[in-house]
Amino acid sequence: MRARVLAASTVVALLVTGAPTPADAAPPVTAAGAAVPCPRMPAPKVTRPPRPTPPPSVPEQRAVGGEALATEGLITAPGSPAPPAVTATTWLVADLDTGAVLGACGPHEYGTPASTQKLLLAATLLNRIDPKQVATATRADLDIERGSSAVGLLVGGRYAVETLWLGLLLQSGNDAANMLARLGAGSARAGVAQMNAEAHRLGALQTHAVTPSGLDGPGQFTSAYDLALIARACFADARFRRYALTERAQIPAQPALKAGGFQIQNENQLIYRYPGALGGKTGFTELARHSYVGAAERGGRRLVVTLLGAEARPVRGWQQGAQLLDWGFSLPRDASVGRLVEPGELDAERAAPSGSPAAVRPTPPAQWRGPAGTALRRMADGDWRVIVPTAGLLALVVGGLAAVLAARRGRSRGAGRRRA
Repeated sequence: MRARVLAASTVVALLVTGAPTPADAAPPVTAAGAAVPCPRMPAPKVTRPPRPTPPPSVPEQRAVGGEALATEGLITAPGSPAPPAVTATTWLVADLDTGAVLGACGPHEYGTPASTQKLLLAATLLNRIDPKQVATATRADLDIERGSSAVGLLVGGRYAVETLWLGLLLQSGNDAANMLARLGAGSARAGVAQMNAEAHRLGALQTHAVTPSGLDGPGQFTSAYDLALIARACFADARFRRYALTERAQIPAQPALKAGGFQIQNENQLIYRYPGALGGKTGFTELARHSYVGAAERGGRRLVVTLLGAEARPVRGWQQGAQLLDWGFSLPRDASVGRLVEPGELDAERAAPSGSPAAVRPTPPAQWRGPAGTALRRMADGDWRVIVPTAGLLALVVGGLAAVLAARRGRSRGAGRRRA
C-alpha cells in the first residue's frame, strides 16, 4: 500500500491534540517501502560450492530488534551519510554498550558463519572451564577437515585451557575448538548442543551450529544480527577482551612426544592497524566466503561490526569491517534503526502472560506511531513529517475533526471556572 507524506503542521492542525512535538519524538528509521539496495563494491567472480538452502523465513525472527530490521536491503537513519560499498552480502553496525543498531544491510538474512562461529563457542563455554586446567588432546579432537586452520595440537599433548582459547581466537584452530567443546560439555556434539541453547538464550534465533569450529555442515546458518548479539556477549567478558587483543602466544613444547614449542600470532589485522581496536574474529570457507566480526572504541563509544559473504578482493574482510566502523563512528550518538535484544529477553516475553509489561515489546524509540497508522519521523532535511497510509487518511481526517469539536466543547464547558 502506498504512503503519503504530509507536513507535520498540517496533521497537527487536524488533530489539535495527541501528536507529540518534535522534542518528544525520537529520530526515525528509513521510510517504509521497497527494500533499498545495499551499496556494493565490484568483486571478482569466484567458483564456490552451491549455497545451501536456508530455513523458511519466519517474520517474527526477522523483526527481532525492531520491525525496521526486517529488510533484505539497506536500513539507515535518515540524514545519515551513505555507508561504504563493500562486497559483503549482509552486515550490521551496532553500539556494544547501548545495543543500538546504527545501520545494516539485510541484518536478518541467513548466511554461513565460517570461523566467526567460534565466538558462539566462546560465549557458551568460556566461563565453564577453568583456564588453568591442563588436559590431554585426543585423536577425536584433531579430526578436522584436511587443510583447515589448526593450532597444531598433538595427540597425547597436554595443554592448558587458556592456551586452547588463545589458539582458538588467534589462530582460528579447529582442533582447539573440538577440544574445548569436549572439555566444556563432555563431547564435541554436546558442546554444539550447548552452543545452540546459548544462541537461543541470547536471542540469536536464526543461528544453528552444526560444528563447534564453524567448519561447514548441513543446516548451519547465522545472520549479521545474530553475530552481533553473540559478539556483544563475548565482549562483555574481560577474559575474552584480553584474549582478543593478544598479539602472540606460545604453544608449549611436548617433551613426552619429543616436540618443541612454537609461537602463534593473531590473524585479525584490525588489532594492529585500527586505532582503538578491541579485537574480533575472522572466518573463511569456500562455501561461506569471508566473514568478519570486529570491534573498536573511539571517543567513549564502543562499536561492533559483523559481515557475512564477503570477498577478499579488492578489499579484505577486516578492511571492509574497518570502513563500516569508521562510518558508524561518524553517526550521531543517538542514531538508531533498531536494537540488540538483551540475553533472555525473548524467552521472558514468551513466558509472560499476555498483556503484561514483559509481554509487550516497546515501540522502537526511532519513531512515534500515531493514529490511523501514522508515524512521525524526522526526515533527511531535519523537518518532521507524518507518514500516513492512503487507506487511513480518511480515518485520520475524520478523527481529527472529531478531536477539534471535542476540544471546543471542553473549552466551552470549562469557561469561567478557575482553580485557586
